Amino acid sequence: MANIFEKRLKGLTNEYQELKERQNKINGVGNGIVDRYLNPVITGQHVPLSWRYDFNRETNPFLQERLGINCALNPGAIEFNGKIHLVVRLEGIDRKSFFAIAESDNGVDNFTFWDKPLVMPETEDPDTNVYDMRLVQHEDGWIYGLFCTERKDPNVSAGDTSSAIAQCGIARTHDLLNWERLPDLKTSSAQQRNVVLHPEFVDGKYALYTRPSDGFMDVGLAGGIGWGLCESMINAVLEQEIIIEPKQYHTIKESKNGMGPAPIKTEKGWLTIAHGVRNTAAGLRYVLYAFLADLDKPWLITNRPGGYFMAPEGEERIGDVSNVLFCNGIVAKDNGDVFIYYASSDTRCHVATTTIEQLLDYVMNTPEDAARSFACVQQRIALIEQNKQIEA
Repeated sequence: MANIFEKRLKGLTNEYQELKERQNKINGVGNGIVDRYLNPVITGQHVPLSWRYDFNRETNPFLQERLGINCALNPGAIEFNGKIHLVVRLEGIDRKSFFAIAESDNGVDNFTFWDKPLVMPETEDPDTNVYDMRLVQHEDGWIYGLFCTERKDPNVSAGDTSSAIAQCGIARTHDLLNWERLPDLKTSSAQQRNVVLHPEFVDGKYALYTRPSDGFMDVGLAGGIGWGLCESMINAVLEQEIIIEPKQYHTIKESKNGMGPAPIKTEKGWLTIAHGVRNTAAGLRYVLYAFLADLDKPWLITNRPGGYFMAPEGEERIGDVSNVLFCNGIVAKDNGDVFIYYASSDTRCHVATTTIEQLLDYVMNTPEDAARSFACVQQRIALIEQNKQIEA
């Protein structure tokens, strides 16, 4: 028994160290908008061994994994104390998600988890599941974490053990270690997911991007990205939501769409990353797209490039929920560098790097969706003819 334990401990430790210290590099030429990287930045195997294994030789002589991790996904992101910090959604093999913080000096590799998972206080109505935190350093001085809180729907039949109610959970912190849980966001919508806090006050109020939904899986007639204002985040109430970015037939956002992380403030406007979803014979397909909103009126979208700028590629297509890219974390540095943290197929976390300049070029100069096949062909022919003139 002792030999088995020691052999496995040595093997696990060596594998873990090798994985954690693996350096990352840009993968290929890319599309000119972002650079993808060869390796994921965080997977379930990056989670510390002490979080998964009982190291007591008497109670675990075969060194079996006791509290396994199914996947690491959908990280919120922030630059804090000179390092990039990710609030990662970890999902145990019991399907319960929880948050954990990992930090890196360069943002592309060598992420190290803090000693323990993040302790998120509960409300009077305890969450069954929490996930997908958006981090925002607000101008009021607090760091806010907005996330999805899920509870079983009490109004369904006794045999229905799948239906849930999703709402927006809110917490705030100054140090990422000690979190104050605030009451959940209240809106007139039956359910809410993908809620994001705008980083600045608008007309002296807190501004929120929402995704109003009729049901847990059904976005309903009001599907799209919403916008609303509230007086306080301590007891946040949205009296009114308006849809500023609707879903649209036969596009990458025809089934539903929602915000990614909080938008980036630029000289040209608020640069925003979102996700679009369409249905296929193989299930829902999630991609990332971008748009630009007015600097003074963030609810007015000024530029909508057609299609997506990132979709699942290669091994990214395969995972717990295949054919999905999802992003709720981004870091924009003072020098203009941008780190986009995204998950593939609800399984692993990646990074893509770019610059403010590249993203603005993309959103301002890429044609909008022409809406019809004939018009799309005309767009492409115009590009071909333009290139012929340049070549001549």
